[in-house]
Amino acid sequence: MRYLLLNEQDTLRFVALPESYMYQLVALLKRLHKEVDKLTIADRPALPVVLAEMSQLEVVSPTCRIEEGLEYVTDLEQRFAKLKEENYPLISLLTEIRALQAQLEFLREEE
Repeated sequence: MRYLLLNEQDTLRFVALPESYMYQLVALLKRLHKEVDKLTIADRPALPVVLAEMSQLEVVSPTCRIEEGLEYVTDLEQRFAKLKEENYPLISLLTEIRALQAQLEFLREEE
């Protein structure tokens, strides 16, 4: 298991994913950062800043929790799915998010 430390709207988030999927999530977040400024709507979704990736994590603060990767990607998909973008081809970003989401859902079913 790998852990990603994200800073999202001044909140730290820890996301846990199997090692083989972590690269995909980091690449997806980089792509979203690159493309979000191309959206023409005023209310763009907030994107996290990737602070660190690690193989071991022990959270000692009761205010922090570790999110499952599928939970995080589902939240990300919902934020982008509700956008009312008319000019930018938002479907390509949603396709990438949903592809990772489907892989994580399949992984959960296999476990």
